[in-house]
Amino acid sequence: MRIPRFYINDNLIIDNTINLPAELAHYMANVLRLKPGAPIILFNGNGSDYPSEIADITKRKASVLVNSQISISLESKLHLHLGQGVSKGDRMDFALQKAVELGVTEITPILTENCNVKLDEQRWQKKHLAWQKLIIGACEQSQRNVVPTLHEPVTMQQWIGQSSELDKVILAPGAKTYLSGLNKPQKGFRIVIGPEGGLSEQEVYTAQQVGYTPVNIGSRILRTETAAIASLSILQSLHGDL
Repeated sequence: MRIPRFYINDNLIIDNTINLPAELAHYMANVLRLKPGAPIILFNGNGSDYPSEIADITKRKASVLVNSQISISLESKLHLHLGQGVSKGDRMDFALQKAVELGVTEITPILTENCNVKLDEQRWQKKHLAWQKLIIGACEQSQRNVVPTLHEPVTMQQWIGQSSELDKVILAPGAKTYLSGLNKPQKGFRIVIGPEGGLSEQEVYTAQQVGYTPVNIGSRILRTETAAIASLSILQSLHGDL
């Protein structure tokens, strides 16, 4: 059975015993039924794994002994910044989760013309925390020990106004250029994918005026979450580590 991996936002030092957050301790004790002496792996996003073992555990408390540090990189050399149009329900969660598994470097949720998600500031903060937790969970599952950066949501106008050294592309069904036909970038790609309902013609046109290349990924119209998976897979296959 695979050794469980957990993210912890703390310094990890060999031969030190640390106390885990109550929520994580509860999950380990009551869901996974882990016992003292059980091996686990911790990571804190610095690019290393820390093989550890449970020193003590109760329903709400757990302490862990950090045994060693293994520096191992599973990160793609291709920098991918996904600008994902915010969608309703599980579609956004699914897109973010799979983007992490496919090696995305940065994620920015984008509020587009066709975005149907309307939240106040407090609820956006809760949504951001939920997305961050989802991203960490995807890192735990996929063995990544570097957590992709999740930026605050921005409008489409704010997104295209940001400067970047990455090659800029925007998904647009019917575009003459195919995503698979793009040249290898010097540093990576900054790619925009619309929500359910897609991006408007005006959004695509405006992005094109500031240097974004409209690209197509095939003759069929894909759901927003499928488009994210397909696009990142194509780029990683051609220029990354798939």
